[in-house]
Amino acid sequence: MLEGNRVSRISVRGFAVASATAVTAVGSVVGVASGSTAQTNDAAEATAADTTLLADIPAGQQAQVQTASLTQQADAQAIAADASAKKDAEEAARKAAADTAIAKKKAAEEKAAQAAKEAKERLEAKAAASRGGTDVRDSSSFPVQGSYSVGQIQAMARQMVPGGQFQCFSNIVNHESSWNYQAVNASSGAYGLFQALPAGKYASAGADWRTNPATQIKWGLNYMNERYGSPCQAWTFWQANHWY
Repeated sequence: MLEGNRVSRISVRGFAVASATAVTAVGSVVGVASGSTAQTNDAAEATAADTTLLADIPAGQQAQVQTASLTQQADAQAIAADASAKKDAEEAARKAAADTAIAKKKAAEEKAAQAAKEAKERLEAKAAASRGGTDVRDSSSFPVQGSYSVGQIQAMARQMVPGGQFQCFSNIVNHESSWNYQAVNASSGAYGLFQALPAGKYASAGADWRTNPATQIKWGLNYMNERYGSPCQAWTFWQANHWY
């Protein structure tokens, strides 16, 4: 209402009280018509008076409220991010553990298979030795492989060398190459199980002498038999001279 040049300003709180009072008055009429107890105007005014609107809060405090709200949101987002990162890390760890277990299992299976194969070859060699080596195998009867272990080479030798001569034969190979069919003497060029010099001597037993230990065994056995009469006689000479 205008009074001269002054305008009466209704505050936000006063407007809220007036509005609440009006609504309550209407509710009172409806309540009476329906038989319910009406809320008094005084109570409505008290309720409206207790209501704090954002507009009623000073500017500085508004900034604090908004900052607190943003801080709470940031904290909630940080907690969610930490939980997500922890979940991802746990999943990655589980996957890595599973991959490691699979790799170990595969390696163990391959090792077991190799050990079983070598054990079978040793049994076959011992069986041949127990029969006195009468059915010794020729080098060509062994399947060609990409590589050979010491156990495999020894098993081959047991099946090619007569039983009574094998230990002497083995003693010489142990001293010459430690059963390494690819051993090379850096100074002389001597090669293989028997350190043949020149290395090409093995070719008389087979063209695959560089990669096939059975061919080298054949050559070494022939050499001992032809030069000394037997592997044991060759071993006797070796012990006296440290060469053969």
